[in-house]
Amino acid sequence: MNQRPALHRMFQCHFSFIVLLTIASLLAPVSRAQEKAPAPLLLVISVDGLRPDYVTAADAHGSKIPNLRRFLKDGTYAEGVQGIIPTVTYPSHTTLVTGVWPAKHGILANTTFDPLQKNEQGWYWYTQDIRVPTLWDAAAQAGRTTASIQWPVTVGAPITWNIPEYWRASTPDDSKLLRSVATPGLLAEMEAELGEYHGGIETSARDDEIRGRYAQWILEKKKPALMTLHLTALDHVEHQMGPFSPEALALLERLDAVIGNLRETAERLSPGRAIIAIVSDHGFVKVDAQLNLFAAFCEAKLFTLDDKGKVTDWKAMPWETGGSSAIVLKDPKDSATLAQVRELLAKLAGDPANGIDRILEAQELHDRGGYPTASFFVSLKPGWRTGSPLTGPVLSKTKPGGTHGELPDLPDLRAAFFVIGPGVSAGRSLGLIDMREVAPTLAHLAGLSLPTADGKNLLP
Repeated sequence: MNQRPALHRMFQCHFSFIVLLTIASLLAPVSRAQEKAPAPLLLVISVDGLRPDYVTAADAHGSKIPNLRRFLKDGTYAEGVQGIIPTVTYPSHTTLVTGVWPAKHGILANTTFDPLQKNEQGWYWYTQDIRVPTLWDAAAQAGRTTASIQWPVTVGAPITWNIPEYWRASTPDDSKLLRSVATPGLLAEMEAELGEYHGGIETSARDDEIRGRYAQWILEKKKPALMTLHLTALDHVEHQMGPFSPEALALLERLDAVIGNLRETAERLSPGRAIIAIVSDHGFVKVDAQLNLFAAFCEAKLFTLDDKGKVTDWKAMPWETGGSSAIVLKDPKDSATLAQVRELLAKLAGDPANGIDRILEAQELHDRGGYPTASFFVSLKPGWRTGSPLTGPVLSKTKPGGTHGELPDLPDLRAAFFVIGPGVSAGRSLGLIDMREVAPTLAHLAGLSLPTADGKNLLP
């Protein structure tokens, strides 16, 4: 029998098999290279009211904050972050995640402008008021999951696991309200393991410690690629007792332990891939005096009250934010009222006893990204805060404490920025930075795209 055809076929099969093996071996490294590397974990912790010198000058204050001090040695940090107008929580936190000024992102203050007092002291709680993309949007665009606890302006946000900062009546029923706006079922699942969540307006050290444990749980159980956490207790104590008071320093030591636990958790879950940023929204100044522009405007008949003390009509009204007030005219084109307000403010500012630092006219205010609907901005000197009663004395002494809201030019109002992780130089100071630069820098580190930010990335 002739075996040559069979041998020929056998040779062809062996040759084809060898060729396939060779091609597979050549392609294997390419396929492995094309496999997606795990996404980095970006953890952003906001310590409300944290001045950078709580950390950079910790020795001078006798602060025992080893975890925060490690950020100076292990990472890159700003000597100070020049914030936005006004230097208050909600617009600042929105700038931190968008990289633009309030006039562009739409969150203009903590509370909405409400001259007739119909909104029952409503705040800018709702994400639908943000007009530009956020870091959470950028993460979602990249196909990554996100989480957030107690971050301002996150009701209705496109966040995978979300517990927003929200309250309305400051009663126990607020917990039911929070469950209705958080990710469905999330609080029930977590409380079954961790106990009752403390949210909304609750601002004690224990409340922040509970939020820290909740953040650790989400990191471990849900494994988001981006997580934001807002700690509020330091701000509360500073308002009550002033910055660098013994009470504020003791509180920060407790928050330092929360931050240390979160860093350990993040680096354990994402070894070599964890980016951890500590940020804040504003600094703080000590205060013991008050200027009440409402009373001055009421005396000038720029708004009217009924016999129950309710506003019935107005021509110009302050929009107060702690250490400052925007002035809004009902009709910005009302030249007579504009002139009256300008004269009133100039008279008040002309007397040093009234505590006014500077008055910005509309154009300068708008050029700096603040209050697009306001005609003036009144910023007070350190030591002063604005009052909110509609009547009463224009000037008064107050219990010593602290506030913020003044122009971001004041060094005491500077916020904080510390970051560690892959691609971050150790022990590097960035000097003074613009708050709009935080979001694009964090986006760059995490491999996210945020082209709408006006700030620039600060790291190579």
